[in-house]
Amino acid sequence: MRTRGRNLCDAGAKFVFLLCFHVNCVQCQSSEHRVSPQFKSRFPRIMLSILLGVLTGLISALFFAWAVRCFIRYINKPPILKGPVVFSPKIIPKTLQAALSNEPQLLGSSRNGKYYKTVLDNGLTVAVKLLEAGSSPERKSAKRKVQQELELLAGLRHRNLMSLRAYVQESNRFYLVYDYLPGGSLEDALNRVRENQVELKWEARLRIAIGIVKALQYLHFSCNPRFLHYNLKPSNVMLDTECEPRLADCGLAKIIPNFERAASIYSPSESFHTSGSRYTDKSDIFSFGVILANLLTGQSPTDPSATGGSLGRWLHRLQGAGSAREALDPRLLGDEEEEDEMLMAVKIAAVCLSDSPADRPSSDELVSMLTQLNSF
Repeated sequence: MRTRGRNLCDAGAKFVFLLCFHVNCVQCQSSEHRVSPQFKSRFPRIMLSILLGVLTGLISALFFAWAVRCFIRYINKPPILKGPVVFSPKIIPKTLQAALSNEPQLLGSSRNGKYYKTVLDNGLTVAVKLLEAGSSPERKSAKRKVQQELELLAGLRHRNLMSLRAYVQESNRFYLVYDYLPGGSLEDALNRVRENQVELKWEARLRIAIGIVKALQYLHFSCNPRFLHYNLKPSNVMLDTECEPRLADCGLAKIIPNFERAASIYSPSESFHTSGSRYTDKSDIFSFGVILANLLTGQSPTDPSATGGSLGRWLHRLQGAGSAREALDPRLLGDEEEEDEMLMAVKIAAVCLSDSPADRPSSDELVSMLTQLNSF
């Protein structure tokens, strides 16, 4: 009986436990049904908050990176230099400033400015080119651009280039300081030849032509970044006492505000077209062709009566007629071997003056052509 009673008690306890468990489960299920709609309504807002947080963090990170980059650029910007900027140890800024403040000796003038000769306190004679820029670049970025380009020009080193030794920018003026060459410009020399004041033999003229094209070869192939002259003409070819040429005004037409380039007779037609054309190294070659023809003929290319208006077409016409000798300067005739060299040089000048830039040789090819002339 006791055992049976105990079993009944156990069975009753199990029943009560199962009943309670069932009730609790029912309550839990009821509670879940009550919370689920609230959770579902809050879920989009939770996801939106997470998305906005991610976007805010990303934008903040990008802004911070941009601010750091701008700060680094600002501290790395070169300062705008004032007063004389000197690239030669022989020139002292104070002595240069004092020399410029005095009245230097005027050597000549052009549309772009004037040329002076002055002697510094230490006895060094320099040539100064004064450029009237018209309007000085007001923005600091423009001033830095001109400053950086002039510093690049000062780094050019070749025996046939005029090295920039110093410069001074004052308002709308640029003072460019170079070595002084007593021989003057090629334009002055050729004018004296036409007036029979001096004699310029073929050997000297060929040396001048080779020196010019070697300077172009250096600018076009040896420099990094590559340089173009932009304004090659006889007045920008300076001569030393041995008739060794040096190119002046290299690249100035590109960087100096309102700088006027050479007259159209020295520049090819493509450099003045507005329909997407570009000034290239072959444009410099055209200018060299005009100078070479000038050396060969002794005539001024600005005289249309001598060439019929187009120097290149005139040379081609003479070659086609077998009368290229008529183009040569009569002062150079007499030596048969030299005449053969000059006739080959006429062909070189004619191809340099081709209307199509693709038909013109490179400066690298021209060095080989001209230096081998004496082998013909």
